[in-house]
Amino acid sequence: MLLELRVENYAVIDNVVVEFASGLNLLTGETGAGKSILIDALALLLGEKASTEVIRHGTDKAVVAGVFEIEEKRIAAILENNGLDGNGNELIVRREIVVSGKGRVFVNNQAATVGVLKQLAPMLGTIHSQSESIFAFAFDAGARLALLDSFAGAETQVVAEAFASWRALHGRIAGLEHDEQDRLRMVDLWSFQKKEIEQAQLHPGEDQQLEVEKRVLMNSERLHAAATAAFDELYEGDASASAALRNAIKHIEELARFDEKFLDAAAALGSARITAEDIAVTLRDYAEGINASPERLAEIEDRLAAIDRLKRKYGHEVEEIIAYGQEISGKLNEIENKDEILQQLRRELAAAGVEYLKRAQILSRQRFEAARKLEKQVEAEINDLAMKAAFKIEVSGSDDESQWGAAGFDRVAYLVSANPGEPPGPAENIASGGELSRIMLALKVAVAQSGGARKGQPIATLVFDEIDTGIGGRAAEAVGRKLKSLAQANQVLCITHLPQIASFADHHYLIEKKDGGGRTRTHVRPLEPLERTQEIARMLSGAKVTDVALKNAAQMLKSNG
Repeated sequence: MLLELRVENYAVIDNVVVEFASGLNLLTGETGAGKSILIDALALLLGEKASTEVIRHGTDKAVVAGVFEIEEKRIAAILENNGLDGNGNELIVRREIVVSGKGRVFVNNQAATVGVLKQLAPMLGTIHSQSESIFAFAFDAGARLALLDSFAGAETQVVAEAFASWRALHGRIAGLEHDEQDRLRMVDLWSFQKKEIEQAQLHPGEDQQLEVEKRVLMNSERLHAAATAAFDELYEGDASASAALRNAIKHIEELARFDEKFLDAAAALGSARITAEDIAVTLRDYAEGINASPERLAEIEDRLAAIDRLKRKYGHEVEEIIAYGQEISGKLNEIENKDEILQQLRRELAAAGVEYLKRAQILSRQRFEAARKLEKQVEAEINDLAMKAAFKIEVSGSDDESQWGAAGFDRVAYLVSANPGEPPGPAENIASGGELSRIMLALKVAVAQSGGARKGQPIATLVFDEIDTGIGGRAAEAVGRKLKSLAQANQVLCITHLPQIASFADHHYLIEKKDGGGRTRTHVRPLEPLERTQEIARMLSGAKVTDVALKNAAQMLKSNG
């Protein structure tokens, strides 16, 4: 859900901050006030292409930022894959467009790319407007399929997992078959490397242990002297800490015979004496164990030199060298047992293919059944929205291996016939921008009514711009009711020119232009109840608000609120 949208130096917008809420958010204002500019700015946060032409005249850059409330688990994987940190259940996205053309993207205040925004977009929101590029995203093959799956409540993950297993096996077989010559050329080298690593008999962490022992041997005299001196100071000498503590304890125990408050002090000094003597014993043993052996030092230096040579060839750490040795052992084993391995992999591939087909066919049947139900519901919804059109959902595809994919093998098309007797065609090619918005509204409402929106993808922000193009009267009221219904389980943002739609708002925002300092600026503010009545009255009667318009506006708000 979009919590806040901030726009700076973008077109006619100087600095605007809008806080949105759940439910139906309606934006109204006079023509040319800059309503669609806000939607265009939001589209940038969803990965749309940027242009330096939108930078406000006289400024160096335009900035668009948004704060989204998210389902953390669904976003976490995308952030992690792109080296970005999460921010709990909030996502902060910022995009800067500079006059030089080199824009910048930030996610949770960390540098990112437009590609990351495009990955995040399906989780954040969908825009339905007059923009062809945005519609292409809303009606692309993946989006059409996902919407039908959401309506059907289909479990697509099991198909994706089966496809991943099948593709991994397919890749292994291809690698063994196609890379055979390269592998054979590498056999001698790999055999030499394997032998060299195995003969070294490396142990994890061995180099670090040897470095410590080397430092001890190189400084054996200093270490022996330091340990012995410390032992004498703590225990052996006449004025040792242990002797001093024993004498002090005797005196304090004498005091404690007459004043009990010294009992704790005597006990504490007793513990200190035991600790000092324990440390002294450790120092004595350490000093006795120091072996100033030139032979052992030379042996360690030779071993470390051999490990360093292996590090230069096979890895920076001993663990990396061992892992590389295991890797080439596996490659050599594959070459030596290629035929047996290929036979086993082909058996596994065949089984994985059967499993994938079984799951994909179940999914395909679900889609066919759901398509028949959904197309009837959508057609009824469309006809309520002043579009006398036939609506069909075509599910096609082949279970041929070349058509397999993570989402199954089906292709989905949304077809519309605007006039009786005419064959249906793809909605995105036949319908106008306003009609496409209404078709998408009908689809979203049908899916939401089925409960699919809750079973499928997490709820995101839905934006409708110019959805009221070419309608009015009862059709406009029907659009308003459907938006209201859709907003019960979604956050809906909608720009409208019609009072019939605006009267259904849970939250109403006014977009207006103001002149000041020789510049035109766009402002956005939420309306209070009385202001809402005034704005809807303006939409009803025009620039001059009449008493009749005010009464009608109040009645509309009372009926639709």
